[in-house]
Amino acid sequence: MQRRNKWTFAVGTIGRDAVYTLVTMYFIYYLTEIVKVQNWVLAWVSGLILAARLFDAVMDIVMGSVVDNTRTRWGQYKPWICIGMFASAIMTVLLFTDMSKGNVLTIVLFALVYLLWSLTWTTNDIPYWSLLPTLSLVQKQRERIGSLTKIFATIGQFAVVGTIIPMVGSCDGAGNSCGMLSAKLGADHGWLVYVLIIVVVMVAGQTVTLVGTKVPDLVVKQDKVTLREIYLVVFRNDQLLWVAIAMVTFMTGFTTTTTFGTYYFKYIYRNENMYTVFGIIMGISMIFGYVIFPVVRKRMKRLALYTLATALIVAGYLIFFFSPHNLVIIGVAGVLLFIGDAFVTVLMLGFISDTIDYGHWKLGRRNTAITFALQPFINKVGAALSTEIVAVTLIWSGINDSTDPGAVSTGGLTLMKVMMLILPLVLTLVGYVLYRWKYKIDESLYDRIQADLYQRGQLVESGAEVPNEGTAADSGADLR
Repeated sequence: MQRRNKWTFAVGTIGRDAVYTLVTMYFIYYLTEIVKVQNWVLAWVSGLILAARLFDAVMDIVMGSVVDNTRTRWGQYKPWICIGMFASAIMTVLLFTDMSKGNVLTIVLFALVYLLWSLTWTTNDIPYWSLLPTLSLVQKQRERIGSLTKIFATIGQFAVVGTIIPMVGSCDGAGNSCGMLSAKLGADHGWLVYVLIIVVVMVAGQTVTLVGTKVPDLVVKQDKVTLREIYLVVFRNDQLLWVAIAMVTFMTGFTTTTTFGTYYFKYIYRNENMYTVFGIIMGISMIFGYVIFPVVRKRMKRLALYTLATALIVAGYLIFFFSPHNLVIIGVAGVLLFIGDAFVTVLMLGFISDTIDYGHWKLGRRNTAITFALQPFINKVGAALSTEIVAVTLIWSGINDSTDPGAVSTGGLTLMKVMMLILPLVLTLVGYVLYRWKYKIDESLYDRIQADLYQRGQLVESGAEVPNEGTAADSGADLR
């Protein structure tokens, strides 16, 4: 059952991450390079995206309580995964509409559609990721599932990164050829067909997860959660809060870098088509990082592995920033950046999964969906902040007003490069320092938490792999 769950759960991320990448990384590109909205429209849209994503991030926790309170013949998770899958697919298609009119009504309609997209995505996202920590209680088994899942997610993500310019790239008369679909169908219809393809892949992958996964019978006595009790579940789990803050800073930086990618190759490297080559390097590097993660993890504890990952990312940013716009050197920087990111991403899943057991141990409640709602919360806040950073930079640098890459000033290009590479480097270091300072659940404490829960009779798992039971220790009592 573990093998079946691992693969069918992982397949579900291919289309999901393709859709998420399309919206979070390329919606701004669609507006500025395809629709070519004015500065005031871009400012309003980016502000509305920030507000909608922050609101939706808070609603993640509420959705977590809804999922934790769900009792159906199909379980807690699958009904919501199915509903959210279809609803978010519809909203994704509606989101990519022409906003070139730039009037107030257009902005209002956009705000409504984007908010609905965010909320319907949450309806799928929370129960989907809440499945992961229920598939096993073993720390390294969870990490193996997480690693494979992220490999498939990366395939979906970089399928978009690698195909978006060749298929629907801009036709701006500045030496860049139209994407294949845009040239054949026109920009609007080309994008519509492209979005529909991505959405169909999402529905197909999620269907595999719905049909294929089988959740072990986890026996935990748990009362229904009220909205007032969410505070207890989230804000009194100090380890969950600190890891969330640390990871938000990291994800904000990383998503800012990737969102700037198309602009870097168009305005600084002066060859937009080379972004596809760099995208392939990114995708291969991240998949390689996910593949070797279990091997490296066997030889290194989490702290050492996180330190290594941070060092790789910092080295990658510095090489990228000081490179003489040579694709080979930029490629080396990309390899370091994205292997490091792969390591941190899998570790993040492990950190959050472990805070579920920590919260159960400390507070006497095992609220899986509410706790794991912090994983999409982290991604959404990071994406929202990065979108605002990118939009403001495009306006201040003069890039959004430019009709020719050569017309952007040297100062404007330098500003973009700093916001793309130096700001994320700083945010990566801030996240690492917060982790070192505040996160206490290492391997030995996790084993003690598990043993203690079993000895108390608060946790029984039927038909699934069970962690080794050591002696219940009170040496972690200072964290309670």
